[in-house]
Amino acid sequence: MSGFKTLFKQTFIYGLATVLPRMLSFLLVWIHTKQGVLKGVADYGEVSIIYSVFIILNVILAFGMETAFFRFFHKEDDKEKVVGTSTITLIISSIIFFIVAILFKSQISELAKVNQEYIDIVIWVLFLDALVIIPFAWLRANQRPMRYTVLKVLNVCVNVGLNLFFLLVLKDLANISPVFDSIYISNFEINYIFIANLIASALTFFLLIPFYTEIKYVFNIALLKRMLTYAFPVLIAGIAFSINEAFDRFLLDDLLPENIAKTEIGMYSACYKLALFMTLFATAYRLGIEPYFFSHAKSENPQKNYAKILEFFVILGALILLVVVVFADILKIIFIPNDAYWEAMWIVPVLLLANFCLGIYHNLSVWYKITDKTKFGAYISVAGAMVTLALNFWLIPIMSYKGSALATLAAYGFMMILSYFFGRKYYPIPYNLKKMVLYILLSIGLSGLSFYQFRENYIIGISMLIVFLVIVYFFEKNELKKLLKR
Repeated sequence: MSGFKTLFKQTFIYGLATVLPRMLSFLLVWIHTKQGVLKGVADYGEVSIIYSVFIILNVILAFGMETAFFRFFHKEDDKEKVVGTSTITLIISSIIFFIVAILFKSQISELAKVNQEYIDIVIWVLFLDALVIIPFAWLRANQRPMRYTVLKVLNVCVNVGLNLFFLLVLKDLANISPVFDSIYISNFEINYIFIANLIASALTFFLLIPFYTEIKYVFNIALLKRMLTYAFPVLIAGIAFSINEAFDRFLLDDLLPENIAKTEIGMYSACYKLALFMTLFATAYRLGIEPYFFSHAKSENPQKNYAKILEFFVILGALILLVVVVFADILKIIFIPNDAYWEAMWIVPVLLLANFCLGIYHNLSVWYKITDKTKFGAYISVAGAMVTLALNFWLIPIMSYKGSALATLAAYGFMMILSYFFGRKYYPIPYNLKKMVLYILLSIGLSGLSFYQFRENYIIGISMLIVFLVIVYFFEKNELKKLLKR
């Protein structure tokens, strides 16, 4: 159980690094969707499309080196060689990207259907974010979660603070002071959003410069080849994942009539954010367990611990699914105060379940990372991306953003199932499948009833939560007693 205590401690701290910034970023949803900030829902759709570009290009710029860094940092005796080789590689690749992107920014603008005036800022943000990938990975690998957390939280605090200033305060200050009037530009709201992001990224890079001054720049070409071999399937998986995560915005923009596309994307993207409660939990859990998976891979019978880790995840994930669904209509008032976006609330339970499946998939994926069979991660993610694309092309013309939500659920569910069956063959782990399926189906059933039959009936909704907790306690009381005794 000592291993679990370490795991939960790190997961809690990394959870702060994930949950606090994401919770603060909910303020961005509140700011951007607030009446009178942007011109309308369509402008928020434009912002969402640009952030989709971020998601896809961030994956390409990382090209799987973060995961490769973890694997080889724990695998190699010469840690400095791993750190130096990874850092030099990321610096060179980031500079090449920056030069190429600046030279071809007009083509990027046309391809992404994004106004070229935003592209310069986007390129700088991506460049700076790429340069902190290895420093952040180094902090995690050396078990320095507090510094990692402080930097992550500070980044978002600066971003949110500047959004508040630029979008809600600056205009009023400009009316009373010539100093602020000189920096205020009318109809510049979308630019201000990305300028705030740029300043936050620049500050984070500045605070991580000591990493670059302290490490030894040891470069080993043979090690790089092995790392790239390991990382390439992770890159392919990452690109496929980014398609699952973000490409639906581009398809909605292409497949829907031009006069409604941006508005539909705006509503979809705003309500999509409510599904982030599941993503927060899943990401925090993954950040905590990934170093644990690698560091305990050679311990005695690690499969037993891996099975128990997934079981805990399923219990907590099923509970989060039910809680968010029951209180979804309260959460929308808090985080999306403009009712012009609420039409898309139908997607919230679907996307919560989709992200739950994705979280289970990430837990299941331990088998191909531990056995260095990362090519299977690429195969599975590509299969998921194919499902995403096929269903989006089919369903968007029929159901608009509802089709995109269902496509996301189908893709992540398919990836979860594929990973489970491949894992049984190559790295068997004794998962308690019956118990986990029971919790998942129970949560789905109660969530469906609460949202689609008894929506905003909180007496019934809370009663369902109590029923779920009682059933979990009945099956898990012995495990809970063991944990409490430790």
